[in-house]
Amino acid sequence: MPDTTNTKKIEIFSTTTCHFCSLAKDWFKEKGLTYTEYNVATDIDKRKEMVEMTGQLGVPVIRIGEEVLIGYNPSKMAEILSVNA
Repeated sequence: MPDTTNTKKIEIFSTTTCHFCSLAKDWFKEKGLTYTEYNVATDIDKRKEMVEMTGQLGVPVIRIGEEVLIGYNPSKMAEILSVNA
């Protein structure tokens, strides 16, 4: 059973057509982790926040607590969240 006791806030800045965004969201679901999703194709404020945070428009951008990841990186996500990859 997945460990759902993670206390770090998980946010994903994504678009509906992004394959790697879908992979990241599926990974979180498989681990039993909740996340907040922002569609930067339609949410202008979150798009601006993402660009200010990363300096670029590529998605997914995943923020876990204070850590920011650009792209889908399950091993790094597992490391930050202390879960099995």
